[in-house]
Amino acid sequence: MPPPEEATAPPPVEQAPAQAPPALPGDEIAGVGGAPPAAPPAEAAVAPPAEQAPVAPVVQTHGFVSQGFIKTTSNDYLANSDPGSVEFNEVGINFTVQPADRLRVGVQLFARDLGPVGNYTPRLDWFYLDYRFWDWLGFRAGRTKVPFGLYNETSDIDAARIPVLLPQSVYPTQNRDLLLAQTGGEIYGTVGLGTGGDLEYRVYGGTLFFDASESEGTVEDLSVPYLFGGRLMWQTPLDGVQLGASAQALRLEALFTPAPEVLAQLEAAGSVPPGFTGPIDLAIDAVLGVASIEYARDEVLLATEYSRWRTEVESTPVVGEQGATTSERLYAMGAYRITPWLVPGVYYSVLYPDVDDRKGRDAWQHDFAGTLRFDINANWLVKLEGHYMHGTAALNSPLNGNKPLGALDKDWGLLLLKTTAYF
Repeated sequence: MPPPEEATAPPPVEQAPAQAPPALPGDEIAGVGGAPPAAPPAEAAVAPPAEQAPVAPVVQTHGFVSQGFIKTTSNDYLANSDPGSVEFNEVGINFTVQPADRLRVGVQLFARDLGPVGNYTPRLDWFYLDYRFWDWLGFRAGRTKVPFGLYNETSDIDAARIPVLLPQSVYPTQNRDLLLAQTGGEIYGTVGLGTGGDLEYRVYGGTLFFDASESEGTVEDLSVPYLFGGRLMWQTPLDGVQLGASAQALRLEALFTPAPEVLAQLEAAGSVPPGFTGPIDLAIDAVLGVASIEYARDEVLLATEYSRWRTEVESTPVVGEQGATTSERLYAMGAYRITPWLVPGVYYSVLYPDVDDRKGRDAWQHDFAGTLRFDINANWLVKLEGHYMHGTAALNSPLNGNKPLGALDKDWGLLLLKTTAYF
């Protein structure tokens, strides 16, 4: 079930802006100037046609600003949420233009504050050059959004989704800067299957550039030697039903010196030699996959996704568990538009950080969420959302006074209130 028309995200093959814009000028530009004059009498001399004045490309400008409140009954989640926090806001502005028939250019400037993350540091969220040769073949380059699952590309568009937080097992907001976009190139297109529907494909590759200053320590020589992936989405003949599969592989390398208190904990646990001050030579290989099903028709939205992320960690000196770990992530979500201004939604999300270790409250997290979305008008919305959390796997130890996740409260609640203005 899509949101109101003014907030609908653009088709998947287009780069998603902060708010779905009106269609950019395209082939119709060539026809500006009206119909040609009637033909002159045969005996009259025909004057050469007057040159048509060029039409400047139209720049579409869209932006948004959000302010939220986050409160937990216990444990700190995303921010200092136990007492309540207003460090839950974001602002962005983007520009898109179509300077030629098949060419599109766009850029978005973004800043946010989410607890210890962001602190209003402005950044180029995405930017791209997009040229579409035919329906079945296009190319874009720049910092392009990653087509992962159903909703990763619209994770920066509050107006394009029902919940305040997308299911965090598959779309963790803490990892937004890692998952939203990659710097490189992409090939995409849509192939018609006749009565079998349509098949949309996207294949990309490049690297990641992100700010690691928010880590619990000092990061040096951070690099992502490679990142590549792709997604297939089948628009089935059944109206409103689409199926998809996404995959991504990447490698991250860094020299990392933990904060002094973290080093003290590692030394006490025997993970580093006595007196060790760093750095740690760290390498992480990751492979992410997700299978997706969505039904969106009229006022109804139903979606479910199942995902596995395999990570392999190597470090010198050896710190913590080495080798490969596979996490399991899944959710089911539904929403129904009751009126043009009211949409309730629910989802159930599950996270297991290690499929081979499901014992203890820190080995899983079950998230039962309910949302009320109020569209006040075409440019302003308000959302109220409640979560019942069972387990602590998605919590952050440094945010909770460096307590082990297994020592935090197993059952806790989360309340979110968020308002967004957009144009």
